Amino acid sequence: MPRKKIRTFTIALTLIIQLLFLSAIFIEKLQSIYTPFIIIVLSLLLLVSYLKAPIHHRTNLHEHVLIVMWIPIGALACYFLNNIYHLGPVMAAGIVGTLASFIPLLNKKSTYLKQLPATFYCGAFIGMTNITIASSVYFVLAASFFAAVLLLVSKSLFNGLGGKLGTVAFTAVTITSFIFFLLFKK
Repeated sequence: MPRKKIRTFTIALTLIIQLLFLSAIFIEKLQSIYTPFIIIVLSLLLLVSYLKAPIHHRTNLHEHVLIVMWIPIGALACYFLNNIYHLGPVMAAGIVGTLASFIPLLNKKSTYLKQLPATFYCGAFIGMTNITIASSVYFVLAASFFAAVLLLVSKSLFNGLGGKLGTVAFTAVTITSFIFFLLFKK
């Protein structure tokens, strides 16, 4: 029973954050009488897609923990390439994602290694965050932790739907930004 509540909470949290983000975009960019209508339609479409998302139950939690522990490596690699070496967020994420795509070639029979590129890429999305938001390595590590937790609880959710890794990273960065704002506001 608690797993179902965690799953429901994860879906609701992700939906709320996406709706707030979309609302902010439409309110800022579209100053028309149709803005509320567009927000309502998008909200309904998101809700329907969340309710129709295929859910597959898996039980290998130990293996999942060993997979998500690589998120900080992808995040830090992308963060350093982006901010220290000034390659830019897209190039940095591209390099991390490309290098991670070769990991399964180390052992083609390993199901564990086949799952790592996506984990690294989820971390790369965190590392793409602008330096004004992700101002330190501690922020990246905290966001990586939240992304790992979100990826663990949503591992069997949204299978076959595009954008899961980016949504998880976005949600983790949003949560971390909020916590850092509360803890370190000046």
